[in-house]
Amino acid sequence: MAEEDYGSFVDWTQMGDLAKSSGPTKVDTKDPKEFKQMARQGFWDKNHKLRAQVFQQLIKTIPCRTVTPDAEVYRDIIGDAAAKKPSSHIPLPEFVDGSPVPRYCLKAEAVASAHRIINCLAGQFPDISHCPALPAVTSLLLHFSMDEAQCFEHVSRMLACNEPGKRLLDQTFLAFESSCMTFGDLANKYCTAAHKLIVATAQDVLEVYADWQRWVFGDLPFSHVVRVLDVYLVEGYKVLYRVAIALLKFYRKHKAGSQGNLQQQDSGKIRADIQAFVKNIASTVTPDKLLEKSFSIRLFSRKEITLLQLTNEKSLQQKGITVKQKRRNVQLALDPDTFSSEIVSAKEMHDIWSWIPERFALCQPQLVFTTSTHGCSLNRFYSHCEGYEPTLLLIRTTDGDVCGAFLSSDWEERKRGGNKLSFFGTGECFVFRLKPEIERYEWVVIRHPELASSIKTEAQEDNGASCDGQKAENSLQQPEKPAGELSPFLSARHFNLNSKNTSMFMAGNFDSIIVGGGDGNALYIDSELNHGRTGRCTTFDNPPLCAESFQVGLLEVWGFQDAMAS
Repeated sequence: MAEEDYGSFVDWTQMGDLAKSSGPTKVDTKDPKEFKQMARQGFWDKNHKLRAQVFQQLIKTIPCRTVTPDAEVYRDIIGDAAAKKPSSHIPLPEFVDGSPVPRYCLKAEAVASAHRIINCLAGQFPDISHCPALPAVTSLLLHFSMDEAQCFEHVSRMLACNEPGKRLLDQTFLAFESSCMTFGDLANKYCTAAHKLIVATAQDVLEVYADWQRWVFGDLPFSHVVRVLDVYLVEGYKVLYRVAIALLKFYRKHKAGSQGNLQQQDSGKIRADIQAFVKNIASTVTPDKLLEKSFSIRLFSRKEITLLQLTNEKSLQQKGITVKQKRRNVQLALDPDTFSSEIVSAKEMHDIWSWIPERFALCQPQLVFTTSTHGCSLNRFYSHCEGYEPTLLLIRTTDGDVCGAFLSSDWEERKRGGNKLSFFGTGECFVFRLKPEIERYEWVVIRHPELASSIKTEAQEDNGASCDGQKAENSLQQPEKPAGELSPFLSARHFNLNSKNTSMFMAGNFDSIIVGGGDGNALYIDSELNHGRTGRCTTFDNPPLCAESFQVGLLEVWGFQDAMAS
């Protein structure tokens, strides 16, 4: 087989020394340990054809689902289009989250081929919802594929890997987001100095760490990332963590000369600074040096990574963060003949609908309670609102201010606390004000995930709730949570933030309803739905939503009617 068969997509003029094929022409060992060492040492680094053959063999041995799309499936799908020149103007699937296809010394038309392959993969793997590393992996494997169909098959096998406890690519936002938190855990433990640098200079640490995979698959130059790929296909996902932590160590060393005057900056600037450093790393760090640093970290095991990943996934699930909180021009088809609110206009309801979780985007607002019709009774409030999940609470004060809350859980859940006022709800809850100006306040942990580990079990304090709710934020009962369930990276020990009560979303009993807790309540409404208070609370880190003590002019509760089911 001619060597160029494995390089038809490559622009050899950009490959430098890698364009000169030399070194061994075959791998003789079958011993896994010896093979691992050969991968780490770059045994096939100088021979493009040998590397392609090794990759093909490694990917062929990945345990996969029974039905995994292969090269023939790709040829059937593409059909006559295979003879046509692919276009890079075809947009990539939304699940790549804006990640472009890196050029990686490929021909311009090869980038277009990668677009066609990725879109084909999207059709064959409809369960993928978030996979920002896919463009880079596809681009890399094109280097070592004879045609698009073979590349499609190789990537398909990586996506379809079903070996227990092993994964090669994150395919959901939950897996990706928990990997970012896990990277933070590992950076804090194995890269303390660099972690402290990020904490000291970036306003949002997790926003910086959200790029960790892109540092490896996207920003590293080809000469470096291909060596990472050698080891990654042999040893798996943990290699990516090792390399990213090594990059963070090198970045900290690079910044060491300018640490005398550390100032906190916008996280975007720190992200751009790290990205620029990684893209230009070849000027200071060789591929061998990068891998040497990556594998010099001791006690770094797959077991630890797996446990951290599972812990972080569980934490995110418990907080209601399983999909990316991102909106794209949701259009709410309000019928002006049927929509009627005495508090908000149709335009204002449009604005509120753009904030709600994605899965409710197609729902229509349904008025379930209003004091103008049902009276000012908390019992009637509960009887009308129970059975609806989620709900939208709107309040207009006698001063004309408008505020409210999106409440993710059924008010019936309040009964689980018995006679005690106890909080419930999820991290999808938020509070807002519309007048005098429009502003939303999400759960503080969405903006600062590092706070989550400080959530404590208030049931241990068991002081009882005060009747008027004045001290409720310090005494409400919290559901029991198993100890040690949260990742150590979520600790607030590096941040001057009081995160003790960051999960107090909503509560209610016979004499009041409360939204938000911890050092105050975002909203407190009495049993007559007449008087209320608002103040800063830890859960939403909000200012008062209107006058701190107010009289309710009108209160409405809206449910969510499934427009597709109706």
